[in-house]
Amino acid sequence: MGLLVTILFTFLSGDTVPRIVALGDSITRGERAGVKATQTFPAQLHKTLSKDGVATVVLNLGVGGQRTDQAIKRLAEVAKYKPKIVTIMYGTNDSYVDVGAKEPRITADEYRKNLTTLVKEFRKVGTTPILMTPPRWGDKAKANGIGEHPNVKLEAYVKVCREVARETNTPLVDHFAHWTKANADGTDVGAWTTDQCHPNATGHREIVRLLAPIVREALK
Repeated sequence: MGLLVTILFTFLSGDTVPRIVALGDSITRGERAGVKATQTFPAQLHKTLSKDGVATVVLNLGVGGQRTDQAIKRLAEVAKYKPKIVTIMYGTNDSYVDVGAKEPRITADEYRKNLTTLVKEFRKVGTTPILMTPPRWGDKAKANGIGEHPNVKLEAYVKVCREVARETNTPLVDHFAHWTKANADGTDVGAWTTDQCHPNATGHREIVRLLAPIVREALK
């Protein structure tokens, strides 16, 4: 329902209000048991910008379970909204090792190539990409398919995301670094999630706290 309302508002507002697309997996989608649509970071971002007097339309195009290779297939879907900005946050699913598997769902090299493609293709149609590292898993997260804490693999992909941002001169919002520092400073970031992975309302608020200043700058 939240997405449909946003799309309707986008249609009614025409081209006078800049559009922001949040592209990602279930962390971006956000809405789940314990998290209302209005509490997700795209919704909170819209509210935060509105309070600052910045008129925008924010579309949440997150899809649960999605990886970067699947995101590439959605380029046309995103482009039809003619967004001024697209936030790109992937890595949690790409880096995960399933039960019975020995390697991540997507290799780090494929992840690098896919992120680079997303950045380049969005720029081709006049959209400003913003890369985001995903939040870290909570310390109590279950081991992955090879008996390893999922942060071990995720951190390697986070490093790739940072490198792609640097190599392509793309704005980066480093949620993983923020959550890691908070955890090291004594905050149990698992308490910012519903299940040691997906952010709750507090976790989404932390995402917006870092994202909003970067979006404001990109809107100038």
